[in-house]
Amino acid sequence: MTGIYRFAEKLIEVSSLYERVHGYCAEYRADGKPDFSVTITREDIDYERERNARAAKLVGRRSYNSPDDYLEELAVYRKIAEQMPYYDTLLFHGSCVAVDRQGYLFTAKSGTGKSTHTRLWRELWGDKAVMVNDDKPLITVTADGVLIHGTPYNGKHRLGSNISVPLKAVCVLERAKTNTIRSISKAEAYPMLIQQAYRPIDGAALAATLPLIDKMADAVALYKLGCNMDPQAARVAYEGMK
Repeated sequence: MTGIYRFAEKLIEVSSLYERVHGYCAEYRADGKPDFSVTITREDIDYERERNARAAKLVGRRSYNSPDDYLEELAVYRKIAEQMPYYDTLLFHGSCVAVDRQGYLFTAKSGTGKSTHTRLWRELWGDKAVMVNDDKPLITVTADGVLIHGTPYNGKHRLGSNISVPLKAVCVLERAKTNTIRSISKAEAYPMLIQQAYRPIDGAALAATLPLIDKMADAVALYKLGCNMDPQAARVAYEGMK
């Protein structure tokens, strides 16, 4: 089964063993000559199963026997992420909300509350706040600035939009008793940026990714938000970064 999809302004041909991934990506279906192609094999699905088992063991939880078509969805995005650095684009783990067509990306270790915080933005600003991607957006770094893109890989609640907006700021989120925000240096932000960016398996793609992270850190404002998840946290964050 084959389909063509537009991710981060690139046309990608996806050839799969199962139909599920094409339904998952249906909103991004496109026509035209692909910039590149990904083809999923049985070995790719087995790799995702083994990787999930290792991750579960690492945190001491039971590994679930996920269906092959679900694992294929993961394999497709991994193969796309392996190619994207050659087009000045990287996959990043975070939750991005746009206000007035400007993107604000929140990142943190899993379980800190990224999605909860961007929900507070939507509650505060209503229709003025648009979710770009709640989990794994793509980010393109160019000489003219940084763009962040929606993709269908937008978290378990499927919160996102098929849009691209300028990325105004990246904010490292941490839990705190009171809501405070401050500007941080590239050096302070860098360990989290490296951790949350997808680091390709292929050496050449990894070598292309690291300069993109560096350029992104130079091009956008960087902040740290101490957040207690009170609704006022969204206002503190927005006023500090706008």
